[in-house]
This record gives sequence, structure tokens and C-alpha cells, in this order.
Amino acid sequence: MKGKLIIFSAPSGSGKTTIVRHLLNKYTTQLAFSVSACTRTKRTYEVDGKDYYFLTLSDFRKKIAEDQFAEWEEVYAGNYYGTLKAEIQRLWNEGKHVVFDVDVKGGLKLKEAYGENALAVFVKVTSEEEIKRRLSFRGTETQESLETRLAKVRYEQSFEHEFDIVLENDMLEETLEKAEELVQSFIAQ
Repeated sequence: MKGKLIIFSAPSGSGKTTIVRHLLNKYTTQLAFSVSACTRTKRTYEVDGKDYYFLTLSDFRKKIAEDQFAEWEEVYAGNYYGTLKAEIQRLWNEGKHVVFDVDVKGGLKLKEAYGENALAVFVKVTSEEEIKRRLSFRGTETQESLETRLAKVRYEQSFEHEFDIVLENDMLEETLEKAEELVQSFIAQ
């Protein structure tokens, strides 16, 4: 089986992680999650190798130099995120299609690298106030970090036209149904 990539990208607070988790729970035999690598500090509830592969900055840069990433990006100053080629291959070897929860630029780079074997979905919330509410509800943001994230949201929304499809996430149940339809249609091709 030639595996496929299903890429969900969105600004913070758009709900892409919720959508991806739903799909992984529903299609356990068909889909697997691509764990990204990053250089940011691990949060207390996160598990290395499950939530992210937590790398030092020097290790991350070494892997860049060795062309081990399918895509990578300095998402925030000093914080790098990327997808290891070996992670994609590992999941394909298991006979699974790979699902991604990545930033917008990373999603576009994956789509470029894997072409027709990749479906790039941009998850969009139509109201900036709703995104602000969701980010505030997490309880992980300071006022300064919230403003930084909102500025990044506005920037990332400017790329939505470059994705294969835009999936609006204003009504979660409807969004999940549409996401299921997108996945089934794409992996059936």
C-alpha cells in the first residue's frame, strides 16, 4: 500500500487538534498520527514520542543539516517544529495513512513534497473573537502571548487559499462529519 498524507493546518485555537483526535479515534485501523519534533520545552502533561519528539536546538539543527525532515519551521523565535521523514515511513510501513496536525507553513511544505498523495486541509474559525475565547480558555496564555498568537492567526489565515480545501469549524459536530467525509473520500482514491 502506498500511504497517503492527510494534513490539517490552522492557526492556534481553530480546533485542528480536536478534529485530528476525533478522526484517529474513529479510524484506528486506517489512520495514524505523525508525531512532530520540536525544540520547545515539554509541558508537564506531555510525553516524549507521543505528543512530540522533544529535541535540543543543536539536535534539531543537526537533523536539518542531514536532510532528515520532510518539513520544518521556526514557528516562534527559537522554537522549531518539524516532521521527520522517518516518522512518515514508519507509519506507512505499518500500513496506515498518516494524519498531521501542523502549522500552516509546515502543511504547505508537506503538500508540496508529497503532491497528489497529500490532502491539505485548512481549518478555519470565522470569528477572531471565538479564536481569542478558545485560546484564553486553555489557561496557558499570558496577555502578551495571546496577542502574539492572534497576530500569527491573522497572518496564517492569509494562506488558506493555498490549501486543497477549507474546513470551517464553527459548529463542531458538523465539522467532524465533514472531516470524516473528506478523509474517506481521499483514502478511497
